[in-house]
Amino acid sequence: MDDPTDPTGPRDPFDTGAGSILRQPKSVWATAGASVVAFMGIGLVDPILPSIAKGLDATAGQVSLLFTSYFLITALAMLVTGFVSSRIGGRKTLLLGLALVVVFAGLSGTSGSVGELVGFRAGWGLGNALFVSTALAVIVGAAAGGSAAAILLYESALGLGMACGPLLGALLGDASWRYPFFGTAALMAVGFLCIAAFLREQPKPARRTSLLDPVRALGHGGLASVAASAFFYNYTFFTVLAFTPFVLDMSPYRSGAVFFAWGLLLAVFSVLVAPRLQRRFGSLKVLGGSLVLLAADVLVLGYGDHTTAVVCTVLSGALIGVNNTVYTELALGVSDAPRPVASAGYNFVRWFAAAAAPYFAPKIEEWTDVRIPFVVAAVTALLGALVVVVRRRALAHEAEESQPRHATEDGVTVFAN
Repeated sequence: MDDPTDPTGPRDPFDTGAGSILRQPKSVWATAGASVVAFMGIGLVDPILPSIAKGLDATAGQVSLLFTSYFLITALAMLVTGFVSSRIGGRKTLLLGLALVVVFAGLSGTSGSVGELVGFRAGWGLGNALFVSTALAVIVGAAAGGSAAAILLYESALGLGMACGPLLGALLGDASWRYPFFGTAALMAVGFLCIAAFLREQPKPARRTSLLDPVRALGHGGLASVAASAFFYNYTFFTVLAFTPFVLDMSPYRSGAVFFAWGLLLAVFSVLVAPRLQRRFGSLKVLGGSLVLLAADVLVLGYGDHTTAVVCTVLSGALIGVNNTVYTELALGVSDAPRPVASAGYNFVRWFAAAAAPYFAPKIEEWTDVRIPFVVAAVTALLGALVVVVRRRALAHEAEESQPRHATEDGVTVFAN
């Protein structure tokens, strides 16, 4: 990796890690493994959305609330995660989050109405927020190889979970839409046991995080810009994830295969391709270009025939994988706020779009036609790119200024041993 003092030119300010992501302590692998299952829960319902609608006699708009309730609670819970973890410690916060997911995922499988299922998904979202945000802090702090290796490991878990979630949903959901929820509860219980066995008690931070610290962190221009861009991007992302299954209208097996391929590309491009593109072109150019390509992809998805829609759905996984990696690095490295606080503020903003897209996409279809939700998604992707372009100078400068602070922070992390 290039030396930042090399006179031939500065390296990308977000390219900070070193070492292999495979050489990690057991605690990191246990946390990453549980993270895979946590992210499986996001895409788990994709192949079975039509089956849930039929089984509970619900409309597409009602079923889409499974995503809306989940991510709305996740967004609000981001203000709580740092507050909780700074008081009871990272390990206990992870276990609390996993326990909530086990309970509410299991209850989701017993739902007798779409209203019950939406409510249980909200509880699931609270548990997932406590777990996922703390897991990122634990992995970044404890991983060997610095922050870049940790972020790639986290994105690997995200990609693998996104790929396997639809596959598990299809395999179990072919028999009954209830089985994927029970399966997730069982897997998260295994994750709970792994965390309990391999992750030692984490030292609490010297300063407790208040409920408003993530909001105050957004007062930093760079972090606010990243969060605003990610807000628009996430609307596009979750239009693809939550609305496309109804457009494709395929059996659980076929839909699961499509989203497995989508998740596989997401994983490969987030871990293997994105870092290479960043080293060659720089993070901001890669992000802006990828958002423009994503806008074009979803526009073709909306106006193409069925085969074209399938191909564009799968290809969107590659662009989403690149975006996810760059956004995560930007959010953690662009401001001078502690990384857990910056992450909470960033996620607080972006998850609201993840809650909005599954609700508005079916509504927009009802008011207009099936193509217009994808037109809106293309516009939001372009708005995300526009924010990156307008704030380009400030983002690059502020990231370079914050790197020395975060390099020290990696050595004395908030949650790691």
